[in-house]
Amino acid sequence: MVLQRLLRGQARPTVRGAAEAALWGLKSIKGSCHNFCTAAFKDVTYKELKNLLNSKKIMLIDVRERWEILVYGKIPGSINIPLDEVGEALQMNAEDFKQRYKEVQPSKSDSVVFSCLAGVRSKKALYTALSLGFHSAQHYAGGWKEWETCEFSEKKQGN
Repeated sequence: MVLQRLLRGQARPTVRGAAEAALWGLKSIKGSCHNFCTAAFKDVTYKELKNLLNSKKIMLIDVRERWEILVYGKIPGSINIPLDEVGEALQMNAEDFKQRYKEVQPSKSDSVVFSCLAGVRSKKALYTALSLGFHSAQHYAGGWKEWETCEFSEKKQGN
């Protein structure tokens, strides 16, 4: 619980928080949220994401809940790891990750992009990834809402 509040920016790291994280098998987040949340990063635009997906040079992780994916759809090529599971998933051993998510686990040097509905949860996932050493992580701030709008617009224009 402390770890979740820390990731939401509602708590500062404490010995108790680090101990709780250790009990869950998670690595402690060093320093305050401010230290990694203010790290410079660049949001990925719709066009950039589309090009990255076509090049197959990224792993796109949709952090919405599973029911949202089923009801509203997802960006083609994305995998679903709900926000509550991101920290644990990025620290799993490769075999467990493959079994649970049916994909090869990204390494800390891989390009990973997080998305959600409108950019709030993906930014939280980004902060988690950065704190765990995934320095090439980014997020798609437009999320599913922008993707769906842009895709509809492109299809309507015949692109």
